[in-house]
Amino acid sequence: MFSEWGQVGLLLALALFFPIGGVATSWLFGRLGLRPDRPNPVKEDTYECGMTTEGPTWVQFNIRYYIFALLFVIFDVEVVFLFPWATSLERVAVAGLVEVFTFVVVLLLGLIYLWRKGALEWL
Repeated sequence: MFSEWGQVGLLLALALFFPIGGVATSWLFGRLGLRPDRPNPVKEDTYECGMTTEGPTWVQFNIRYYIFALLFVIFDVEVVFLFPWATSLERVAVAGLVEVFTFVVVLLLGLIYLWRKGALEWL
């Protein structure tokens, strides 16, 4: 059992090492002067699809756009979990049906909660 958890620990260590190592290396090279740092107005200009920006570049977006997108991703990913159940319906039988029913009820409760809180309203 330890060898399996050891593999998980190794993968977790690698998953943490690479991003932290890259940021730390970039910071260290910047402090040592090995990384070029020559800002100019062209580099600091806002890039928008290769065209010149129209209007102000810092525009506040309504937070509901992000909430709606996050809700879509959450419910979409959770619905993807139903696919393995559908492909192995013969093996899981009644126990699988009860588990999927519980899963769908939790999804519906979350949707009802969000609906009642007004997270899905655009006005």
